[in-house]
Amino acid sequence: MAAQQWTDVQWKERLSQADKLVLVEFWAPWCGYCRRIGPALAKVAEQYAQTVTVAQINIDDFPALADDQGVELVPTFLLYRGGTLLDTLVAPGSKAALDAFLAPHLK
Repeated sequence: MAAQQWTDVQWKERLSQADKLVLVEFWAPWCGYCRRIGPALAKVAEQYAQTVTVAQINIDDFPALADDQGVELVPTFLLYRGGTLLDTLVAPGSKAALDAFLAPHLK
């Protein structure tokens, strides 16, 4: 399962209604590092499909949302539960880093 591509409207609707963890990547198509971490994010989306919703928001399309969430660098990953921000991760180096980021919140 691939990450879902969200708009700013979907962000508001889906984040508040989510019944599981939500991992959101703020990314940009011109970001080489975003493209490199993409396959790892797809694996995370597949591996944790039962417990984590994985979404992506293109900062070029929704810069106001990125600003509102304090995103200064891409990729930035924000983790939410029940619409509440739990944690932030900027530019993880691998799938293992994403796994470690999620692990404390999956218990």
